[in-house]
Amino acid sequence: MKGANKIISPVAINALTDALTNIYWYKNDLKRFLTQLISNQSILSQLNWDDYKREIVSTLITFLSKRQDTYQADLLKLLTETSKINDYSHLLRLEDGEQKAKLAKQSIEALRKQVEGHKDLVEEYKKQEERRKIATEKTVQVRGVQQKLEEIKSEFYQLVSSTDKQARGYKLEKIIKELFSLFDLDPKASFRIQGEQIDGGFTLENNDYLFEAKWQQKPCDIQDLDAFSGKLTRKLDNTLGLFCSIDGFSEDAVTAHSTGRRLMILMDGADLMAVLEGRIDLIQLLLRKRKHASQTGNIYLKINAILGSS
Repeated sequence: MKGANKIISPVAINALTDALTNIYWYKNDLKRFLTQLISNQSILSQLNWDDYKREIVSTLITFLSKRQDTYQADLLKLLTETSKINDYSHLLRLEDGEQKAKLAKQSIEALRKQVEGHKDLVEEYKKQEERRKIATEKTVQVRGVQQKLEEIKSEFYQLVSSTDKQARGYKLEKIIKELFSLFDLDPKASFRIQGEQIDGGFTLENNDYLFEAKWQQKPCDIQDLDAFSGKLTRKLDNTLGLFCSIDGFSEDAVTAHSTGRRLMILMDGADLMAVLEGRIDLIQLLLRKRKHASQTGNIYLKINAILGSS
């Protein structure tokens, strides 16, 4: 691996050269095997495939072994994967097949001893491959989240110009549930809609939340928050609430519910757009709002304040 002080010994390099030469009789079979393992395919294209098989293998392994700061991972992959070969039936079908298979088996067994002697390097290689795999999976996952966010954002944009309140409410319900599912918030099946009001629930960090959303083309007032607070007080003590008003909240409503026991946090259309545009993770948004409410009493931390302090 790059930057490692340990190198693969010349004895192991020779054992690998012998094993690769003996295990594959036909050059096309050898080439297919190498293509699966060598990360830089241009290296294989520079080999003279009209040359003798041993010369091809020797040229490749010598090239890699002299540049172990760059290609040690490839060499270790070749060592470990070649040493795993235990099927010699393709050689038995050839003329003098038994002799060819016997020679290949001896070469593989000699290689396995060398792999065992390089256990530390092989283990580090395996860890490196696992880290690479995790990083790749994370990249794929992030791309998947970004792609889904784009789809949800497109659906939300279509609602902005809608004048059909009932249809807009149903579509907003769908968007909210998709968003909560995307961020593993376990939206409860009880999500339902009445007019432009959505009721539901989700789980965040083992805390149950009631959820309510309104899109009524005016800020939610103190009566709206009073009604939601009443629902929360009828639940278990550890139940919290998230109220999402696309058009925000009146100042007196926020002030009234930022005193005493704070049962809810507030989210508006600007918060939703920040999540849909990928400017903040939904989980991060909710946790920042909850932390701010517990520390300051303010249940309505706005997105500009969150992003401005990040």
